[in-house]
Amino acid sequence: MSLYVESFKYAFTLSLLFSERGMCLQRLGKVLHVTPSQNLVVKADKTPKIGSAVVDEKLKVVGKIFDLIGPVPSPYAVVKPAIKEPEKLANKQLYLLLSKKTRSKKHERR
Repeated sequence: MSLYVESFKYAFTLSLLFSERGMCLQRLGKVLHVTPSQNLVVKADKTPKIGSAVVDEKLKVVGKIFDLIGPVPSPYAVVKPAIKEPEKLANKQLYLLLSKKTRSKKHERR
């Protein structure tokens, strides 16, 4: 089987697993650089929310979105790492771990 098919099957399996738990996995982007202050600069596919949890391909939490920089159409996310050696994440794909929002009673129709 091709690598593309294998990665699609893996992503689909993870989506099913997280949807059962009220969570969803969204691709953040690729790590481009580790700053001297050990923050990760990620070329974001979509604009993430500051404070969102960031995980790697093994679903290990690697940090949180600390800041967004660059132009609005193609943003970069600055991730404050929660791991000891953020250099190991250079050129790796990172993901956002999001919780599915449920409508509050305040916004329900009457």
